[in-house]
Amino acid sequence: MGTAFLDDRGIVEVEGPDARALLHRLVTSDVTRLASGEIRYAALLSPQGKIAADFLIVEASPPGGPDRFLLDVPAAQAADLAKKLTLYRLRADVRIADRSAELGVTAHWPDGPGARDPRHPDLGTRAIGPRSDGDSARRHTYEAHRIALGVPDGGRDYAFGDAFPHDANLDRLGGVDFGKGCYVGQEVVSRVHHRGTARKRVVPVAFDGRAPAPGAEITVNDVAIGTMGTSADGRGLATVRVDRAAEAAGQGAPAVADGVALTLSLS
Repeated sequence: MGTAFLDDRGIVEVEGPDARALLHRLVTSDVTRLASGEIRYAALLSPQGKIAADFLIVEASPPGGPDRFLLDVPAAQAADLAKKLTLYRLRADVRIADRSAELGVTAHWPDGPGARDPRHPDLGTRAIGPRSDGDSARRHTYEAHRIALGVPDGGRDYAFGDAFPHDANLDRLGGVDFGKGCYVGQEVVSRVHHRGTARKRVVPVAFDGRAPAPGAEITVNDVAIGTMGTSADGRGLATVRVDRAAEAAGQGAPAVADGVALTLSLS
């Protein structure tokens, strides 16, 4: 079994009688049906439908106590997410705090303590605990596991404030509930989904030897089709223009990033 402390993850706490209702009206997933101890993948969008932050919501309400949710979010986004949620709070009876200095996230695969990561059945489980208990020595192994399963990491495989949920595969990873009511940015997401007009996607890539640098431009016959994200052990993730990548694949033209030949998986 693999275990790794994810030292680049932070925790935002949302607690209070109105916590569930507040999150449900703001984020892309259905929070009303989130059971105790369960994890759900979600994002907070801009009014234009772009991802401001993505996170895993953990239902952590104490027995008989008020609703309490822990948002497992990239640490670099935690303070900003807490601020944005506070702005949306209005008169709701909710307390919002960045708890990243105290709490952290440990991943276990194929199984272990905590709750199952909903983004992929083979990704494993995640547990939130005191940050001082964390050991990140096996972080590279977890990264290789995540990348091999094709699960992107927000802020590294796509840019916050620039990507739509479909660009980052939230629709395929359980991060968007198309049956729930309104939330911030919902109209844009619904339009893209029902029209099938997603122009970009994060896709798996494979390569031999040196890994291309994150952010490196991917070209086919000197035409840009996307950018590289994270890589590990001969595999990586990249954001590509779906139409250009498909056209290049149909012509048998090679894709290159940072001088490294890539094999793209578009299925």
